[in-house]
Amino acid sequence: MTEKEKMIRGDWYVSLGEELFNDRQNASEIIFEYNSLHPREVEKRMDLLRRLFGESPKEFYIEQPFRCTYGYNIHWGENSYANFNCTILDCGRVTIGNNAMIGPNVNIFTANHALSINERMEGLEYADTIEIEDGVWIGGGTTINPGVRIGKNSVIGSGSVVTKNIPENVLAVGNPCR
Repeated sequence: MTEKEKMIRGDWYVSLGEELFNDRQNASEIIFEYNSLHPREVEKRMDLLRRLFGESPKEFYIEQPFRCTYGYNIHWGENSYANFNCTILDCGRVTIGNNAMIGPNVNIFTANHALSINERMEGLEYADTIEIEDGVWIGGGTTINPGVRIGKNSVIGSGSVVTKNIPENVLAVGNPCR
């Protein structure tokens, strides 16, 4: 099994290999082009993201600048929006539901690293999925940690650090978010 296959399955993998490096480089090049385009070139920007993402609908919008690790693990919902400086470390699958709103400076992190310094130096890590369900609003400056599901129609207050699942139809805030 390749390191990429291990990563996608959520198993421990080594991130330093050539295949994953090349995948990250590909994403970096597309994101560089995306972030360099004139703001009026909306269709060209969206086409670049459609090429990058694992799944993307006809109608969605992401403000510049945007950052991600691989792109192919991002599954973006219909009519969903992300404001400036959205960062998605998509070593694991990230699902953004339909009609979701993501505020500025939101971080979505799927990567987990080994606790042992020796294992970290070897590039050993694993990824957990993140699911942001339909109708969710994520306030600006929020960080969403690996393995979290945010339930349908919930609102996450600005500046929150989401470390655990959030149920449907609630307002959750804080560090840790609850």
